[in-house]
Amino acid sequence: MSTAKAPKYRIYKDHRNEWRWTFHAANGEAIAVSSEGYTAERDCLHGIALMKSSNDAVVLVEE
Repeated sequence: MSTAKAPKYRIYKDHRNEWRWTFHAANGEAIAVSSEGYTAERDCLHGIALMKSSNDAVVLVEE
């Protein structure tokens, strides 16, 4: 049986009682966080859905 971990989003309430999300890589490292708090859990989940759907977004390299 494999014990490999998968990437995951974690949602939680912050000290202002607002919903936030953090994306963790398979190694457990936090690699992305919500830039705002959400008053409703469903809005936080919508923010995650937007991130998940951005896989074809353009990557701009600034020098």
